Amino acid sequence: KWMSCYPACPQCGERSRTRPGLQTGSQTSPVDGGLQEVLDEHKISLRRRCEFVTEGTAAAGSGTPLNRIYTELYITQGRSEEVNTQHEVWQLETTSKMETLSDTPIKCQDIFKPLPGQDTHIRVVVTQGVAGIGKTFSVQKFTLDWAEGLENQHVSLVVLLSFRELNLIKDERYSLLQLLRVFHPTLQTVTAEKLTVCKVVFIFDGLDESRFLLDFQNNEVVSDVTQTSSVDVLLTNLIKGNLLPSALLWITSRPAAANQIPPTCVDRVTEVRGFTDLQKEEYFRRRSSDEELCSRITSHIKASRSLHIMCHIPVFCWITATVLEHMLTTDQRGELPKSLTDMYSHFLLVQTQRKKHKYNERHDRSQQELMETDREVLLKLGRLAFEHLEKGNLMFYQEDLEECGLDVTEASVYSGVCTEIFKTECVLFQRKVYCFVHLSIQEFLAAVYIFHCYTNRNTEVLARVMRRECDDRKSSLHIFLRTVMSEALKSKNGHLDLFVRFLHGLSLESNQKLLKGLLGQTESRAEDIQRVVNNLKEMNTSSVSPDRSINIFHCLMEMNDLSVHQDIQEFLKSENRSEKKLSAIHCSALAYMLQMSEEVLDELDLKAYNTSKEGRRRLIPTHCEIVASALKSNPHLTELDLSENQLRDSGVELLSAGLESPNCRLKTLRLRHCILTESSCASLASALKSNPHLTELDLSENQLQDSGVELKSNTSGLINSILSCCASLASALKSNPHLTELDLSENQLQDSGVKLLSAGLESPNCRLETLRSDCTF
Repeated sequence: KWMSCYPACPQCGERSRTRPGLQTGSQTSPVDGGLQEVLDEHKISLRRRCEFVTEGTAAAGSGTPLNRIYTELYITQGRSEEVNTQHEVWQLETTSKMETLSDTPIKCQDIFKPLPGQDTHIRVVVTQGVAGIGKTFSVQKFTLDWAEGLENQHVSLVVLLSFRELNLIKDERYSLLQLLRVFHPTLQTVTAEKLTVCKVVFIFDGLDESRFLLDFQNNEVVSDVTQTSSVDVLLTNLIKGNLLPSALLWITSRPAAANQIPPTCVDRVTEVRGFTDLQKEEYFRRRSSDEELCSRITSHIKASRSLHIMCHIPVFCWITATVLEHMLTTDQRGELPKSLTDMYSHFLLVQTQRKKHKYNERHDRSQQELMETDREVLLKLGRLAFEHLEKGNLMFYQEDLEECGLDVTEASVYSGVCTEIFKTECVLFQRKVYCFVHLSIQEFLAAVYIFHCYTNRNTEVLARVMRRECDDRKSSLHIFLRTVMSEALKSKNGHLDLFVRFLHGLSLESNQKLLKGLLGQTESRAEDIQRVVNNLKEMNTSSVSPDRSINIFHCLMEMNDLSVHQDIQEFLKSENRSEKKLSAIHCSALAYMLQMSEEVLDELDLKAYNTSKEGRRRLIPTHCEIVASALKSNPHLTELDLSENQLRDSGVELLSAGLESPNCRLKTLRLRHCILTESSCASLASALKSNPHLTELDLSENQLQDSGVELKSNTSGLINSILSCCASLASALKSNPHLTELDLSENQLQDSGVKLLSAGLESPNCRLETLRSDCTF
């Protein structure tokens, strides 16, 4: 225990007897001896807090050494002022295929260090990432390395605070100095004067869990560390630099909540992308020394696209490893889980069986009693999960549990379900905060609860989820699931998408058998399942975005219906694709498969596919947010044809932002007959000034005015456009030697216009090689 106070060598594990911060050659900031002793004690305290971590819900102090299991996460540097409100699994599926050629990898230890060639001071860093991706582990690794004297020794003091703890004092008033002393008792003797000479790093973990209203516009100014105020006022003043301006701040958040901080207050934005494919394999190797077992696990994950994508999330790697290790090392027979519902059902079963055996040895209770307790606790947890999923809450407090009739103390003693999927944290003043170990587990349990309500005809709850009166006599499975799917598709950010996937997966008899002891008596007739499948294939989604429609295909996969997937595979192998008719659901499946394919598609021509207008709309998202994102992130995209689309000014502005990106390598852009306005042309003109790659631009049939003509003058390359203002055209011919092709088709030029045009052609700077026109002169 005494030796555990000293730093360990990351290679051999041996511990030095030199106290943290006092090693030879350390870069610790110069502070007086008395303060240094306090800071050393603080380092020891932080080291004890961060050196052990838990996967799942193991009690504090009983976890695994962080340095033993920590796998370097893929963290990228970038700035985005756009708010990403998509469902996080949806985001994950998108970013898992995003090009990383232009990303700048950065280690958590270097979070405040400028990149090579940068000469900027980085004071405030915001790190974004979906739930369970590893933000908190990164914070702990940064803190542990500092506390062990390994990294960032120019920093005198690291103050680690989580919003789930800060929430507990939301209505109280503190000074910044008092706040430090409350959460870190080792700093009781630090005075305001001593604090000002320290190089301080504040880490605020989990902004998305904050219950504070951060008002950066109207909050009072606080500049004294001894001045008392509300916690939210202290936070905004720290971030703005009014309070302790020399301090560095690191704030982590899920993406949708990160916009609470104005971009003007942030010096660096980073994103945690989770595990790359190689890091996934490293994670499983670190868990077990059995190479054959690791190989079988990684091979199985690669064979299932859904599992492979979800394993970008470290928490899901833990869930997957827990299930597959159990199934591959015990006598349990049966096919390994391939779908998400199958995996989560097995996970619930594995945890229940493990804890049931453990508690049966310690308590004189029958198997039937344990099963009944598990079932009761499961349904209460499911109710909590569903009700707060609707509200968007991830963190729960005692009163939330009491509303669902859940006694966590009793449940933690008897129920295997509660102790392994529901996390209890004892925080400030011994008050507790609760959460599921991952958002997807909350969504799964919510689906289990709702499916239980369906099989038991709880019409009151079903009416809530179906958003209409529920008639017990008419609530057949296919009607119930069709209604829930329709309601989920109305969500703008898809917050119920994974919940609906699980709900469809639970309709299968195979998953019901796994959970029969917990769910009770259920049944799914083959004809009912087929009706559900048919409903999914025929669902009208004309008012739903194409990327949201893909969730219908996911639901089919959760129900093990591979017919659409097989149809698309046959279609892709076919030599005569134009003869095969594709339905709307086929197009959703094709879009998903193209996105997830490891191969780069050279060309996608929507007109080449034999499908309906709705099918083409599902095949590729044409709204400008997605197109702009593709231009920013995909350097392989060289030709884009958006002709005959009403893009509107707002759409062209987004498109122009994509064109301005240094990652954009677009050579050809066709916007024929897009009803471009003067404002649209101004946006494009501004974008093209900074884009040296575009050589062909088609703006024909747009009835352009003067600003549209000015746009052509800014294009360095082959121009294929229609110019309606000949004065500006003449100027372009005189000044732009890169202009080699001009198309004036379908325009009625007047005599004055022809004269101006001729003057431009006579210029010695004109290099025009081709002039096309079917105009009436």
